[in-house]
Amino acid sequence: MAAVMVARQGRELQRYSDKTGGRIVVGCIPYRVREDGKVEVLVISSQKKDDVVMFPKGGWELDESIDEAARREAMEEAGVRGETGASLGRWCYQSRRYDATYEGYMFPLRVTDELERWPEMAARRRSWVSTGDAMARCPHWWMCEALQQFEHLLLTRSHL
Repeated sequence: MAAVMVARQGRELQRYSDKTGGRIVVGCIPYRVREDGKVEVLVISSQKKDDVVMFPKGGWELDESIDEAARREAMEEAGVRGETGASLGRWCYQSRRYDATYEGYMFPLRVTDELERWPEMAARRRSWVSTGDAMARCPHWWMCEALQQFEHLLLTRSHL
């Protein structure tokens, strides 16, 4: 019998920033290297707008490390597992839904396993795209900056 996977919900365990007062969110840029050496990243659709793409991200909770949070979000939202690399950086951004400034951290995640079923599969689409396509389609400036940092690391082939 397969284990039932569910996405965490609620805000009881959320971490909040001492700097901004808003939630601390953690995300990742899932990637794979094809046989021809080209790198693809995995984008997911927004739950609200199917044509908007983004990277998995969500609240960092008190009972997990920052890289555990990044890996959990990748599994819940995109249905992938993998290994995180060094942080791509920290960004402060205004929530689109709440009057709050969030503090966000992004990590590269080398995908090792793509699941057939995952908690948010009914709410999101996922697709493998080039970094350029992801950059052109992602409306979140801070995720685009994280992707630029990811591309820089690809060029130097360090920390991935």
